[in-house]
Amino acid sequence: MPVSPRPRTRSALVGLPVLLFALITWQVVADGPLTGVDERLSRALVHPDRFSELLADLGNVQVAVPVLALALVYVAWHGRAHGADRWWLPPLAGALAMVLVPALVAPLKAWTDRPGTPAVPPAVGYYPSGHTATAVVAYGAAALLLLGPLRSPAVRRVLVVLCVVLVLGASYGLVRRGYHWPLDVVASWCLGAVLLAGVAPVARRNSPPVGRSTRRRPPGTPRTGP
Repeated sequence: MPVSPRPRTRSALVGLPVLLFALITWQVVADGPLTGVDERLSRALVHPDRFSELLADLGNVQVAVPVLALALVYVAWHGRAHGADRWWLPPLAGALAMVLVPALVAPLKAWTDRPGTPAVPPAVGYYPSGHTATAVVAYGAAALLLLGPLRSPAVRRVLVVLCVVLVLGASYGLVRRGYHWPLDVVASWCLGAVLLAGVAPVARRNSPPVGRSTRRRPPGTPRTGP
């Protein structure tokens, strides 16, 4: 039986970030040639200033998680109000993805034990970037979950662009301020992509039809409209 394109696409969306994350992690642990490129790129990009610090703050838990929480509450309310089956599942998937961020990042930081850039006080545990992973999962999951209830294609496009801008802004700020090496950030993109790959199918499958209630009618109730 031939395999449908969707599972193959989903496997690629998960497999490629996993492979890239494994490659970067290996280079960081082994102090491979890629870390030398990473350090040279960091020296070229680091320029601590107030603007880069504000951008980096977009990855703070205090900033990103409330955005996701508002999206979770709205999606749960919308799904329940429209009678969606298992309306609680999409917000639960988004919340679980966010909970997995510290559960995965903290052990990786302890294991890799990577020092920080010269722009921060001497310390270790900078790989991967927790702020970047928080931004990717919080803003990404919020966007994925809100795409269903939104009816306007233009608004949906704006939502996706806003999500990308927030993630890239936080990532740039973290590197520019010197809080993280570029590879710390790229690795967290990969980690976040894997977590969002688990949210996407749940959000898509459980999004109620826009503009129409999905509540079941009692048997014999006439159908209205075309």
